[in-house]
Amino acid sequence: MANLLARLFTSVLLLLAVVIVGVYLYGSHPGWFIKNEISAAEWAPKEPESLFESGNMPADVAYGFQLISETSSFIGPMAADDQMHYAGNNLACANCHLQNGTQAGSGSWIGVTDRFPQFRSRSNSQGTIEDRINGCMARSMNGEPLPVNSKEMKAIVSYMEWLGEDLPEERIKEFKGFPKIQLPEVAVDFEKGKALYAQECAVCHGENGQGQKFKDATKGYQYPPLWGPDSFNDGAGMHRVITAAEFIKSNMPFGQATWENPKLTDEEAYHLAGYINSFSRPHKTNLEKDFPDRKLKPVSTPYGPWADNFPAEQHQFGPFQPIMEFYKKQYDLNKTK
Repeated sequence: MANLLARLFTSVLLLLAVVIVGVYLYGSHPGWFIKNEISAAEWAPKEPESLFESGNMPADVAYGFQLISETSSFIGPMAADDQMHYAGNNLACANCHLQNGTQAGSGSWIGVTDRFPQFRSRSNSQGTIEDRINGCMARSMNGEPLPVNSKEMKAIVSYMEWLGEDLPEERIKEFKGFPKIQLPEVAVDFEKGKALYAQECAVCHGENGQGQKFKDATKGYQYPPLWGPDSFNDGAGMHRVITAAEFIKSNMPFGQATWENPKLTDEEAYHLAGYINSFSRPHKTNLEKDFPDRKLKPVSTPYGPWADNFPAEQHQFGPFQPIMEFYKKQYDLNKTK
């Protein structure tokens, strides 16, 4: 009993000492106990590549980074295991979601998981982030869906969540989707688009839109193909002229333009997007099942059926304002794309 009381007394003394020291330190160095708040203006996206190379990345996040940056090698045509050939082309997710998903104005993934579940007009239902990822797998990657509970799906979602950690509320809009453009009230001019492509795009993407692979071809494309058999298919969002134009305006030429400081005008991006999407690419089957509520179909969706009688060519290459006006008058819908 005496030993028990002695141990108890000693424990109480130690606890009291810890409390006294803690109170003293809090009074003399309060900054040690208070998390430094970063202002919205000072906050900056993480740098995934350097953090991955230094090993300062959680294991599941690191695997997600590999999947989105070297997609073809891990879950595409170049994967050693035939059972892992989910992507049908040699693109990487990061070919469109620039700077490994951190670049504003390029469909950034910063904060994206907080926006799900959300209503998806393409399926006319509530969709999860996993549904959204698999939409890209089936369309932009021209492949097959990842199993929802697979290690790969969980790693990609973990990576996206990690990117959005501590995102200030004031910066959310900056990393959401693509900035809008002012659409020209004319159809796409293919000659203007062709000239712009030769001037601004061919040096990276090739004269025939075939792209450029890294020197180590197992890493996929440094600059992705924009049309042809190894590009996104005709069911992808980037095959819509308005969506492509928004992306181009904010991000291209790569390394020269940002959403804050674009190089191309709205009109140039529009004609360029139309020219790029005038070429053939892989076909996605069952496109007629998209957008069960046809009124919700984007006006620039290049495949029918539609809830209007405008010709297919106008849905693909504009002008889009008459179609938008029809939906406003007929269904009171304000369409922007």
